[in-house]
Amino acid sequence: MNVKATKLTGVLILEPDVFSDERGFFLETWNRTRYENAGIQGPFVQDNVSFSKKGVLRGLHFQYPQPQGKLVQVLSGQVVDVAVDIRVGSPTFGHWVSEVLSDANHRQLYIPLGFAHGYCVTSETAVFSYKCTDFYNPETENGIVWNDPDLNIDWPIKEPVLSPKDANYSRLKDLRPDKLPHFRRL
Repeated sequence: MNVKATKLTGVLILEPDVFSDERGFFLETWNRTRYENAGIQGPFVQDNVSFSKKGVLRGLHFQYPQPQGKLVQVLSGQVVDVAVDIRVGSPTFGHWVSEVLSDANHRQLYIPLGFAHGYCVTSETAVFSYKCTDFYNPETENGIVWNDPDLNIDWPIKEPVLSPKDANYSRLKDLRPDKLPHFRRL
């Protein structure tokens, strides 16, 4: 497995070893020991799968308190996946990274606690999988509007298909600091 750091400390791109032949391929999507050695903090307690059509944008989501770390990947199709540092006091607060995840490149993205997450589908359809370090809690879920001009995320489309909730989230600067995670130096 190849592990690449991003410009946001803790957000990692993982490229699992893929074993291919004329029958197809095999890859390991999770191995606790191997992933912990790569810096992935668990334990993971919930797995989710979503199906979306081209142009759908989901996000930017986070939970606080009760944040979730996520290990995400695409099982079918292609997305542009985005992680945004929303930890108050972080030197990279409001910065983001994006990565193309697809069934062709088999990449995974690890998004640690304290980050908002979203993705946009660029193929006809996509099946998206994510492992979470805490359970979904509707009482602590929140989000940032996808087109926050202060973040200036370079999404692949200008008029995505959004849920009403995602379309009406606030800008990051309008969220109270006590409603966001806080940066802790190690």
